[in-house]
Amino acid sequence: MSLALLFPGQGSQYVGMAAALAEREAAAAKILRTADEILDFPLSRLMAEGPEEELTSTDNAQAALLTHSVAALRVLGDRLGRPAFAAGHSLGELSAHVAAGTLAFEDALRAVRVRGRLMHEAGVERPGTMAAVLGLDDEAVAAVCDRVDEGVCVPANYNSPGQVVVSGDVEGVSQAMELVREAGAKRVVRLNVSGAFHSPLMEAAAEGFRTHLETIRFFEPDYPVVSATTARAVQEAEVIRELLVAQLTSPVRWSAAVTAMVDGGVDHFLELGSGRVLTMLNRRNARGVRSSYAGEPDDFERLEAR
Repeated sequence: MSLALLFPGQGSQYVGMAAALAEREAAAAKILRTADEILDFPLSRLMAEGPEEELTSTDNAQAALLTHSVAALRVLGDRLGRPAFAAGHSLGELSAHVAAGTLAFEDALRAVRVRGRLMHEAGVERPGTMAAVLGLDDEAVAAVCDRVDEGVCVPANYNSPGQVVVSGDVEGVSQAMELVREAGAKRVVRLNVSGAFHSPLMEAAAEGFRTHLETIRFFEPDYPVVSATTARAVQEAEVIRELLVAQLTSPVRWSAAVTAMVDGGVDHFLELGSGRVLTMLNRRNARGVRSSYAGEPDDFERLEAR
């Protein structure tokens, strides 16, 4: 078996996340306690009890998602052997680097807390929005973004064939939503986000994040992490640092990243942490390849039963 670990990004959080896992698994409980201590506030209680509005705040959501993913990783242990690759969607790429040994969990947790704060501040300074476009191919959506002349709009997430998210200021995204409808999009949905993530409007956040990452020690990963910015496997520590900065203003090439892992021989994808968004996307990104997920106790029981 050639295994790839996948880690979800912002939007997969939910009230109650990791609570049952921490009750049942000492390894998960230890990670949640560590997170509370590092951040000096009860993140684990927020994850378990909400309120949802506070949990979905960018700085809290990113810390919660990383913590849940690493808790699930620690519960998994080495029962499935050494992965061939790891990858994460946006924020999830930091979780992937914790899995591969590039970053210590404590350093990654501080980093995502800073990342979330900087992204929120950038969204206040340069307000923006995002919209999901369904039913058009990547090239058609990119061409529409090139036609926008009333503001900023760029492709932000290439999630799967026929599912692209665009990002920019309100004027630019609004114009793009009209243009993609005219181009034949089946559905266009404005997303409930606090900023124009993965767009030029995040440049200030990227520079601030670069400054923070320069204070953190990066190691050579134990196995390749596929960057969702380049859709290529990377193992050089300094290159990884630069890609994590570039990620904030660059599109997430998720579909291409999954394809790269399939081409690399992966025959089992396992999503660790909150929800199963990436597993569902694999219905189109990795047809015929086994995809499973594990974030709560019942999920791990299903894994062991197969």
